[in-house]
Amino acid sequence: MELNTKYISREMTASIIEAARYFSVITVTGPRQSGKSTLLRHIYPDIPYLSFENPDTRLMAKSDPRALLLAYSEGVIIDEVQNVPELLSYLQEIVDLEPNRRYYLTGSSQFDLIKEITQSLAGRSAVFELLPLSMKEISDELKGVSVDEIIYKGFYPAIWSNRNTPALLYPNYTKTYLERDVRTLLGVRDLDAFQRFIRLCAARIGSIFNASELSNEIGVSVNTINSWVSVLRASYLIYLLPPFFTNTRKRLTKSPKIYFTDCGLASYLLDIDSPQIVNRDKMRGHLFENLVITNILKNRLNEGKSPQIYFFRDSNGNEVDLLVKTGSTYRCIEIKSSSTFHPSFLHGLKSFDKAFPELTGEKAVIYTGESMPDIDGIRIRNVFDELIS
Repeated sequence: MELNTKYISREMTASIIEAARYFSVITVTGPRQSGKSTLLRHIYPDIPYLSFENPDTRLMAKSDPRALLLAYSEGVIIDEVQNVPELLSYLQEIVDLEPNRRYYLTGSSQFDLIKEITQSLAGRSAVFELLPLSMKEISDELKGVSVDEIIYKGFYPAIWSNRNTPALLYPNYTKTYLERDVRTLLGVRDLDAFQRFIRLCAARIGSIFNASELSNEIGVSVNTINSWVSVLRASYLIYLLPPFFTNTRKRLTKSPKIYFTDCGLASYLLDIDSPQIVNRDKMRGHLFENLVITNILKNRLNEGKSPQIYFFRDSNGNEVDLLVKTGSTYRCIEIKSSSTFHPSFLHGLKSFDKAFPELTGEKAVIYTGESMPDIDGIRIRNVFDELIS
């Protein structure tokens, strides 16, 4: 049976087109299968495409990188460029001599790629991070879809373009990642221990990251845990949300919170195999928080902005789930999976406003109930109204 697949327009398109006016090299990084090469090939359909996943193409690039780059005077899209990092030094030389040339690169590992770009292509490349789809990008497909189904499905393009299903994509994605990327990036020998580690990370979504706690639970050193976390971050599987802190003497939490860049993958790692299980699972609130935070992160990255997002927690237990830097102030957001509003949702927002009135901008509660009139200057917004409109 032929599947009715389609291309889903990406919000990052305008940012890339604008950047290409000023930079000789455009680099798009992000997790595997987030749509990096598909995006560039859609924006530039007439530009040749090379994949360094192809052994023959990779060998050609390693054998004579300069000749390969010079062969494409009208520009070229190079996929998974981290497989031939030495190419970037030759790229620097060529664009310095011929700045009107254009090269479009993609990569799914931050380790060597970002380091090489920083060293070789500083000032020559605009770098974008493309995560899986945002709710805004699939707004039409979300009509009539429940929050639980969205959490279960996640946001990988293959699912929403009808090329795959969560039940097939996530097990294979995890297997491929464990067997190829981990061995390449870190040389992990005990894949069982590493897989337990990933699942334990999923069980800690929305919690303060504690390497010592994970070390004791898995039976490996703290240094190993930190190395494994660096692999997950470098592969764009997790995002560590930094804490808000100031130079004041107020006692604030200084460790990050852990989230997954895709709630569908996190659901799979938590053994959630249907939207109905999401609804009953004890992690539902954390997964909903993950969904909201990563969507706001995606919206900023798609606009070519740095994340500048944080959480707030003080020694008295006052918390705000998300702070978004906006000019000289912070947009303060409390996230609740409940469909019924309760005045207690406002407590953390009011505490931050009281402690940092000069830094407090717009305040909002995002939840699964209906949008309501403001309460005490705080917006009460349904998640669909907030993240799609």
